[in-house]
Amino acid sequence: MRYAKDPNKQYHIGVGAEEIGPYVILPGDPGRCEQIAGYLEDGVRVGQNREFTTYTGKLKGVKVSVTSTGIGGPSAAIAMEELVMAGAHTFIRVGTCGGMQEEILGGDLIVATGAVRMEGCSREYAPIEYPAVADFTLLCALRSAAEKMGVRYHTGVVECKDSFYGQHSPQKSPVSYELLNKWEAWKRLGCLASEMESAALYTVAQALGVRVASVLLVMANQEREKAGLSNPVVYDTDLAARCATEALQMVIAEDRKRL
Repeated sequence: MRYAKDPNKQYHIGVGAEEIGPYVILPGDPGRCEQIAGYLEDGVRVGQNREFTTYTGKLKGVKVSVTSTGIGGPSAAIAMEELVMAGAHTFIRVGTCGGMQEEILGGDLIVATGAVRMEGCSREYAPIEYPAVADFTLLCALRSAAEKMGVRYHTGVVECKDSFYGQHSPQKSPVSYELLNKWEAWKRLGCLASEMESAALYTVAQALGVRVASVLLVMANQEREKAGLSNPVVYDTDLAARCATEALQMVIAEDRKRL
């Protein structure tokens, strides 16, 4: 069943196949789309509906889109589902996260190899035993891009949740015991950072047979704050956007070789 008034447009994201590139950068915030599209050739806005804003341009002569997903797994999953229906097959999430290990500083980048599925959306795509992991080719490209840029970065697992304040004010919750105990477990297991979308995106991508990876800016680190260590707070996500753009150019070049 189709819900869109225009049969050539996807219902939520409001764009059609002719407006979307096969490669898509996925920020959460619609306000970041224009800035990221500035790294594309001739990037123009092609759609805006609800939390979903889309720009499309070119990298190395190939059509590339930037679509915002809003906050959390459910809206990110909707964006990916509809972008895949419109012809996209490769995605890089650009977003923010909070550090969980004391060596991680605000301003660092995280290339997320996998994600803890402590959210609900991914359970509608795979049993909870199934791992949420990134595409290896994209991970290698993001790591190479970060190396080329000479920035501080880390690779590893992130933790994903549905409630921002469940992390930052767990004591208010009737299930605070569970939130606090699991947070401690994720830290002991070496989780690098906490965010809200990668687990859903990684699982949905596996279910749909497409590629995805995430590069995240560490905004701050509450564990450093607790330990009385310096805790720089960084808001500018441009570093992550540049890393994603550089990585996509590498992936596009490699994909061309395989044609």
